[in-house]
Amino acid sequence: MNNSIKIDPFGFREYDARWLYPDNINLEGVTNLGKGLGTQIINHTNKNNPRIIVGHDYRSYSEEIKLALKTGLISTGCYVEDVGLALSPMVYFAQFNLESDAVAMVTASHNENGWTGVKMGIKKGLTHAPEEMRELKDITLNNKFIEGQGNEKEIIDFQSVYKDDLINKNKIKKKIKAVVACGNGTAGIFAPDILRGIGCDVIELDCNLDYTFPKYNPNPEDLEMLHAISKSVKDNNADIGFGFDGDGDRVGVIDNDGNEIFSDKIGLLIARNLSSNHKGSKFVVDVKSTGLYSTDEVLKNNSCETLYWKTGHSHIKRKVNNEKALAGFEKSGHFFFNQPLGFGYDDGINSAIQVCHLLDNNHKKMSEIISELPNTYQSPTMAPFCEDNEKYQVVDEIIKQIENLKSNNVQIDGQEIGDILTVNGIRFSFKDGSWGLIRASSNKPSLVVVTESPTSDERKKKIFDFIDDLLQKTGKIGEYDQKI
Repeated sequence: MNNSIKIDPFGFREYDARWLYPDNINLEGVTNLGKGLGTQIINHTNKNNPRIIVGHDYRSYSEEIKLALKTGLISTGCYVEDVGLALSPMVYFAQFNLESDAVAMVTASHNENGWTGVKMGIKKGLTHAPEEMRELKDITLNNKFIEGQGNEKEIIDFQSVYKDDLINKNKIKKKIKAVVACGNGTAGIFAPDILRGIGCDVIELDCNLDYTFPKYNPNPEDLEMLHAISKSVKDNNADIGFGFDGDGDRVGVIDNDGNEIFSDKIGLLIARNLSSNHKGSKFVVDVKSTGLYSTDEVLKNNSCETLYWKTGHSHIKRKVNNEKALAGFEKSGHFFFNQPLGFGYDDGINSAIQVCHLLDNNHKKMSEIISELPNTYQSPTMAPFCEDNEKYQVVDEIIKQIENLKSNNVQIDGQEIGDILTVNGIRFSFKDGSWGLIRASSNKPSLVVVTESPTSDERKKKIFDFIDDLLQKTGKIGEYDQKI
């Protein structure tokens, strides 16, 4: 590799690519990434001149990164169509609206300043999964590039095409007062306009674009951001609060009393609301999500079923697509709406819109709607240290042990193990709806442990003690990042 090219191999992640710039990647490295992606797209589409939608987020250096990426794409023969400043979902939408062959969005989402990255996809509505990322890494680092004659054009004012699409399909009757918080990220020029457009009374919080992120990173899982939204909801007597991440594909929700509602519970409320008009639908949730989906009476009465699947937005997105599910909900706040509600990709603003429909269809406050869900005692996500080269074997061993306990009808806290799901580690559940999960983390040297019980806090803890006991006996577990 020539000395002026810098590209750290570790930047190729499971679903996207992220680097510290310019420490771990330089502009020549970004151009090579563009050559790698262009080559991959040409190989997959069998076209000499595939059309690629490109956009960028509002960081001080995102445009120069995009320029270097486009240079690489064009050198392979790609026809680049640049939609300018964008959210990730706007770029995904452009692939459908403009019928292009692929997408590349320059963003590091909610990461701190200094980070850059690219979210990419070839098949419409889907982003790269681990196998495509491995292939891209191989092409890029080994310079297996195609050479061709590409070109580029600017797509003027695509922002309003994206906004109008969401507004025109989603008008609401009720005047919902909504706090819209964007943490000075790119969603600030989209979310307030769209939510106002469907009929909300919008209170803006940090919606002016400022790439220094003067207050905090735009990340709806960040407590500082959630506290700021909560205060604004209470000060303004608002019906709901929404917090959007840096590239607009996730949303956090605060109820009218200023309390955070976990994303898996929001997903369940949205699923219930949709199920009456879409009877017999399928929903997909990740294995970290509440067990209430499988026991919910409203979903049962509307003949809807919920599938639990692998954690990771690329996995849930694909499963929604393959199963033709109506929607998918990931505990981290990535929600996916399929036709007729969306095109299957994660769009935080569309997620907020679905919450507005929920409020529009109910003569109740958000806090009352959430209180109708059965109470559950859920642990936080706990991560005990486990070496990368051992974590998968540890999980396989635990799966065998739990399967043995089930076949021998061994009781845990007075109950036998009922269903076992092994699509992503092991999730085992009991008759009362309690469950435990053990899986390997996809991006850190650790395991992931979650427990939940609708019966009592005590039972949630007993299930954790049972899991922790199995893990300690392996001798391969270190400290937990947090535990109950």
